[in-house]
Order: sequence, then C-alpha cells, then structure tokens
Amino acid sequence: MPQHPPRQRTLRQRQRKQGLSSNRCVIEGEVIELEGLRYTPAGLARVAFKLRHTSMQQEAGMQRQVQCDVPALALGEAAQQVSRLQPGQMVRAEGFLAQRSLKIAQLVLHIDNVTLR
Repeated sequence: MPQHPPRQRTLRQRQRKQGLSSNRCVIEGEVIELEGLRYTPAGLARVAFKLRHTSMQQEAGMQRQVQCDVPALALGEAAQQVSRLQPGQMVRAEGFLAQRSLKIAQLVLHIDNVTLR
C-alpha cells in the first residue's frame, strides 16, 4: 500500500491543540473605580480598576448604543502607569481577557498598556 504523507494541520488546529489562540483587547473608556497600588506576595506591583465604555456600534446593519463596565487589572509596569490615573480620566487600555480566578469565571481585562485619551 502506498504511504500517504502525514496530513498537515492548519495553524488554527495547531493552536487549539497547544491551547493557543488570539486574545487581545483594546477598549477606550472612563476610569470609574481605582484601587490603590498594592504588591503581590512576590513583590509585583498590582492595581485593580474599572473602566466604563460607551460607544455606538454597528450590529446586524443597525446602530446600537453600547455601555459596559469592564473590570481590569494591571501588574508590573502597567500597574505603575495605572496608579497615576484619576477617576474620571479617559483612557485607551490594551490587554487580554482572563477569568478572575480558578473558581470565579467572571472575565477581567489584564492590562499591559494604558494611555490617556
């Protein structure tokens, strides 16, 4: 019997097998809650905060007003950046989504870059 070459997996299939996929988020909003700068037991700077996003979005061919409050967490250098913010400031936040903890499935935006708008 002829030997067939092994089937090539698509990038998406390889990513699924490895547990890898896209997870990047960019959102603009108002800082509505801001905890003080704290440190993890490992000494890493940490700041939890909340953004309020409001915009008009296109959905199914129609305009829709969107408003949501997004819990966010910044660690390390990003935490230093966030700690200098004030409630009421408008920011652009970039990062990835993750569960709050192993037991709590609520999503939290983990920030790796934040800039004033």
